[in-house]
Amino acid sequence: MSKMNLLQAINSALDIAMTTDPSALCFGEDVGHFGGVFRATSQLQEKHGAQRCFNTPLTEQGIIGFANGIAAQGMTAIAEIQFADYIFPAFDQIVNEAAKFRYRSGNEFNVGRLTIRTPYGGGINGALYHSQSPEAYFTHTPGLKVVVPRNPEQAKGLLLAAIRDNNPVLFFEPKKLYRASIGEVPDGDYQIPLGKGEIVRAGTDITLLAWGAQMEAIEKAADMAEQEGISCEVIDLRTLLPWDRALVADSVRKTGRLIINHEAAKTCGFGAEIAAEIQQQCFLYLESPIVRVTGLDTPFPLALEKEYMPDHLTTYEAIMASMTF
Repeated sequence: MSKMNLLQAINSALDIAMTTDPSALCFGEDVGHFGGVFRATSQLQEKHGAQRCFNTPLTEQGIIGFANGIAAQGMTAIAEIQFADYIFPAFDQIVNEAAKFRYRSGNEFNVGRLTIRTPYGGGINGALYHSQSPEAYFTHTPGLKVVVPRNPEQAKGLLLAAIRDNNPVLFFEPKKLYRASIGEVPDGDYQIPLGKGEIVRAGTDITLLAWGAQMEAIEKAADMAEQEGISCEVIDLRTLLPWDRALVADSVRKTGRLIINHEAAKTCGFGAEIAAEIQQQCFLYLESPIVRVTGLDTPFPLALEKEYMPDHLTTYEAIMASMTF
């Protein structure tokens, strides 16, 4: 075990993936000798060579088009989009090409060895073009997997599983946690299964659900609520597509209440899908309406970033409102 921050854990996963798979290529804007804008790929070019870790032109559509091409030929493509906010020029290549490649060919061809890494979310004063949380756009697309880690240990295991999964995976990395989240991480090779959520804290009165950096907010809110005698079950969804319906439904049947916290805007955020599914499965068990604690339906602000972010205080208020409904 070693103490690592989230960036170091991601770097370790990439190094292991490239060491164990000679066909793995790591590429994107400035990922070569420079190591990327956040230095997530530092030293990979020096260790594995410039033919396997290299810079691309500044064209997101081109990056994913190239990634689709080499993945279709059986290579392992690990593409970086420098900020999730700039993934949209590649939207067509992701949702119309990568996601449908296997289906339209009747499984004759696929791009299953494609992983797209990208930093997402706020918390670094990045304003409207470097703070967005676009995960819901992609969870609407059959054929993709969407994964978000909450800490270094999870990031390494989930990323290795994503790279080795036989489906195209979008791996959203909470940039707020890159250097802020530090923890014990196994030095060796390990994987955390995709599609499985995790109960981080067991409880009996209310279920709190989040992913990525928002896990910190709901855990702090749970601490506050438990001082009032409220037992909170805390779940990290980890994989958004496919998401662990059974785990969440079983928890809500036990607690009778659900708070969903995500940083993205409320309208059509992924929390809406969770709320719809859980009320259908658990309607007769609910003691109060399902509540979404989210970002606002506005562009991500700079001066008012703290007011925009759904923090532990707004989550705590939602807990108390749900408990007293």
